[in-house]
Amino acid sequence: MIKLIKLPSIIKAAGTKGKIIEEFFGRVNSNDSEISIAKMKSPEGWEEPGQKPKFDEYTVVLKGILKVKTKTEEYNVNAGQGILTGKSEWVQFSTPFVGGAEYIAVCLPAFSPDIVHRDE
Repeated sequence: MIKLIKLPSIIKAAGTKGKIIEEFFGRVNSNDSEISIAKMKSPEGWEEPGQKPKFDEYTVVLKGILKVKTKTEEYNVNAGQGILTGKSEWVQFSTPFVGGAEYIAVCLPAFSPDIVHRDE
């Protein structure tokens, strides 16, 4: 099967400031529950609530620095680097550095508000 995605869907982001989520594949744009692939544009100072999702998230940073915090460690993921956060692990993403960050996120299974389990 071949499926051309002409335009992504813009998804409302959780957290502070105006992060832009462009979903190419996933529950919204391609009606796919197996995988989601989205490009994120997070401004400087953006922070989302912590979460304990029921999906693995593979993230590749294209520009800037993405801060990834777990219960025990913090990672600064620079442009050209990637990070895997495993399902059922608590994690928090933010872009506190000058210029924010752009990155690609791949979630298996696909992202859904029902399975992200964000902190209150």
